[in-house]
Amino acid sequence: MDTLIDIRGVTHAYQTKHGPLPVLDDLNLSVPEGEFCAVVGPSGCGKSTLTRLVAGLMKPDQGEVFLHGEKITGPRKTVGMAFQNPVLLEWRSILENVILPLEIVAPGMARADKIARAEHLLDMVGLKGFETKRPSELSGGMRQRASLCRSIVHKPEVLIMDEPFGALDNFTREDLWQTMRDLRAAEPFTAVLITHDLRESVFLGDQVVVLSGRPARTQYVLDVDLPSDRTIDILYEPTAVNMLHDLRDQIRIAQGRDGGAH
Repeated sequence: MDTLIDIRGVTHAYQTKHGPLPVLDDLNLSVPEGEFCAVVGPSGCGKSTLTRLVAGLMKPDQGEVFLHGEKITGPRKTVGMAFQNPVLLEWRSILENVILPLEIVAPGMARADKIARAEHLLDMVGLKGFETKRPSELSGGMRQRASLCRSIVHKPEVLIMDEPFGALDNFTREDLWQTMRDLRAAEPFTAVLITHDLRESVFLGDQVVVLSGRPARTQYVLDVDLPSDRTIDILYEPTAVNMLHDLRDQIRIAQGRDGGAH
């Protein structure tokens, strides 16, 4: 597969009143087109910084980030983003919230086509019949489903997800993992997921990248050899369990530990 995202020798530090705070150090990473890359690592190691660089929201101090071989120098309309907080606009209906990216990146698209596209996605994630509701009328899980629809309605080249399921309860989170699996099957896209949940990384990922402690480098890459139509039950099977143990060991190393519970 062709490489879609190519991160080469990226180094970045934040300027603080106490001086530079190194966050990323000579980080290299590539994501093939159509793959789902989950990124895990110790808290504060620079995972969210990495997503901002890929989205073009900031520039690295050193190194380069490429999308389809083109250097990223600023925000790109072809990147979709989903966050822990759905950030839906209360004064717009769920349908109008989902349509919003199309109003920005495809102003010439017929409104009827925008509505049809949004309704199709809402139907796919189980929100048919809720199109006219306001965000406050939906549960947290339903709002996150609407947010996912909004993030892919314009068919982005890459979807960046920064802890989108982190605030949800376990059952809702697992349900949304399966929703994401189904969306990918119906609407193929490349994704970068930031998560602290190793089970989530294995269930959703084609590859799991472990970042080292700050300043972060690519410490380890796990290829997830599981069927694309996987169900939650697969996480309890030996292959997945071994992957989770492997990732936990890598996180301990990144945290400066060589064993013990955490």
